Amino acid sequence: MGGMDTYLPAARPIPCTAYDVVVVGGGPSGCTAAAAAARAGARTLLVEASGCLGGMGTSALVPAWCPFTDKQQVIYRGLAWTVFDRARQGVKHLNKDWLDWTPIDAERLKRVYDDLVSEAGAEVVFHTQLAQVDADGGTVRAAVLCNKAGLSAVTARVFIDCTGDADLAVWAGATYVKGNAAGERLMPATHCFQLCNVDEDGYRHGPTLHPGNPASPMYAIVKSGRYPLIPDTHCCDSKVGPGVVGFNAGHIWDFDNTDPRSQARALMLGRRMAAQFREALAEAIPAAYANAHLVQTGSLIGTRETRRIHGDYELTLDDYLARRSFDDEICRNSYFIDVHHAKDEISADYGSAELFEKRTFRYAPGESHGIPYRCLVPRSLRNVLVAGRSISCQQVVQGSIRVMPVCLSMGEAAGAAAAMAAGLGGDVRAIDVQSLRGNLRTHGAYLP
Repeated sequence: MGGMDTYLPAARPIPCTAYDVVVVGGGPSGCTAAAAAARAGARTLLVEASGCLGGMGTSALVPAWCPFTDKQQVIYRGLAWTVFDRARQGVKHLNKDWLDWTPIDAERLKRVYDDLVSEAGAEVVFHTQLAQVDADGGTVRAAVLCNKAGLSAVTARVFIDCTGDADLAVWAGATYVKGNAAGERLMPATHCFQLCNVDEDGYRHGPTLHPGNPASPMYAIVKSGRYPLIPDTHCCDSKVGPGVVGFNAGHIWDFDNTDPRSQARALMLGRRMAAQFREALAEAIPAAYANAHLVQTGSLIGTRETRRIHGDYELTLDDYLARRSFDDEICRNSYFIDVHHAKDEISADYGSAELFEKRTFRYAPGESHGIPYRCLVPRSLRNVLVAGRSISCQQVVQGSIRVMPVCLSMGEAAGAAAAMAAGLGGDVRAIDVQSLRGNLRTHGAYLP
């Protein structure tokens, strides 16, 4: 049989449960969305495809939080601060005044997210995939889920897509873009990993591996050619526990998280890459890594971008550079433009600090920009919100808004808005955005 056959099993009824709000995706934005919706009294379900909440900070082993401050004050507040503050309490070696690039204890963070959504009253299902979306005329009527119990359906007045890839919104008919204007050049992914049995004295007094250090051993490692799976000098590391160092290192190009075969290739490559990092570091910095052991790689790839929805408003580079405020902004963001380079840009300098800075825009202390509620609203859908890295924005701006602190803040706004819209027949455009902003302020959000 040379072609692909279509197999349609006999139709059979599947159980269906009704909610006010259904959140698909249990990463940072999904957790705060579910908590905020349930906090407001909405009957809320959080659907997660893996066995824990937290996404990039837990399953993907991203080793550190991006900054929570604008270099003057904390601007990711409300539930974002709740998550961060609870998580950092368990990092024993952490200076409690350290609010930027704070190490992550992934196991503790899993429990923090569990407690956050449970205390709010949201229901959670793990190991559950979104299988199908039933939509008509821009309204999502039901989502079909698949797990160990088989197929089931859930209805809701409002659905929140926190999948990171905009799966629910796109399957419901939302239009989107990937990469640049031509639909090309997605940012590379990174498969994070952890080394244990690291000598702490050797680590503390060893060289900085970040390519911003011109003397980083990563330059010699890449140029040596002995570790061909380490393609460039990208390497960020954080001590995440006693003798345990987490790495956000290396790039995997030609990767698309919406393609299952691409996922498989990237995970296999990432595991081999992590093993080469261990060997390379043991050779280059034996005082720290000679006896280090590769203890684990992330069960998820560190995906930086895939789809971005077409929303009621597209956040632009001009908005970012102007530090623009909006009447309907639901959070502020101060993270720099962090667009990771394409494969064809690294041949000469292996991803140097100079190349990185060419793609970077940084704010002065105290500066930030707003993110409008309209960026969370898919242009063609009535009862769907999107939160996280797939909101409506230009690719270069997505390099800033994709990180965990701002995703936490966007999620809380989406959850609060969904609960409001659920009481208005599900129309996410019918809510009073100023009332939403007041609600967020009441719960601690930074909306100057």
